[in-house]
Amino acid sequence: MSKETSLANPETAVRLATFDQHRGLLFSVAYRMLGSVADAEDMLQETFIRWQQARDEEIRSPRAFLITIISRLSINHLQSARVRREEYVGQWLPEPLVAGEGNDPLGILRVDESLSMAFLVLLERLTPVERAVFLLREVFEYEYAEIAAVLGQSAVNCRQILRRARQHVNAMRPRFKASRRKRTDMLQRFLQATESGDLEGLLNLLAKDVVLYADGGGKGLAVPNQVHGADKVARGVLGSLKKLAPKNLVRRAVEVNGRPGAVAYLNGKPFSVITFEAGEDGIRAIYVVTNPEKLSHLHDLPVDVN
Repeated sequence: MSKETSLANPETAVRLATFDQHRGLLFSVAYRMLGSVADAEDMLQETFIRWQQARDEEIRSPRAFLITIISRLSINHLQSARVRREEYVGQWLPEPLVAGEGNDPLGILRVDESLSMAFLVLLERLTPVERAVFLLREVFEYEYAEIAAVLGQSAVNCRQILRRARQHVNAMRPRFKASRRKRTDMLQRFLQATESGDLEGLLNLLAKDVVLYADGGGKGLAVPNQVHGADKVARGVLGSLKKLAPKNLVRRAVEVNGRPGAVAYLNGKPFSVITFEAGEDGIRAIYVVTNPEKLSHLHDLPVDVN
């Protein structure tokens, strides 16, 4: 619908303004549910269509109505995506959100732990309904009665679902979180060690039980399975950079999903995104995304900094 048409129809203009007011919240829910920028934007578009088509008597609270639509759409999408996830080549990671982009999705999101790669990977252990209940309660602080209305469940059921979800998440949640300053320092040291091929320097940064996750989707440079242990991860990273990675990559430190990270560019185009999760004993998890489809929403390297 064109802007001129919206302005010519006062009711439509009000609907559009109301939707725009809640756009950040809706994208926040959809992205955390789906781990995909493209899918979250599709859910936003479908929610907007249903919002425009809804009758006034159906809408008691615009915010509740919109959250209900996008939550249910996201659950349905996740349920249909299960087969595709199972058939995915190699490891599956969320699409990275990079700060500083021209159309910066982080600008409309509340950035907290629940946006990090580590947290989104944890959420993959939950069923779609568990994921929705957990996010609405733990991240967006909805009351049980509100969650029940959104999902068409009883409040008692929602409490039980949340209890199960918490057990799954808390069992894998790190007990220690490094400060932002420490994470930023680790990133700089990590980039220096990998660029110079410094095995000892890299080992000093890694926790003994560090895990490397790499998502190439069968289309980008990536190991097919998780790599465990500091020595294997360090040697694997340095070996891949030396033998397989293009020599003319340009790396830039950025913020990825609210954590320090880096984008590598090949001939000005995004080639890979890396971020990590740090604990008291060093880097505990490294996340690398090289699947070009998951980097397609990122901007090219600006000419003036290349």
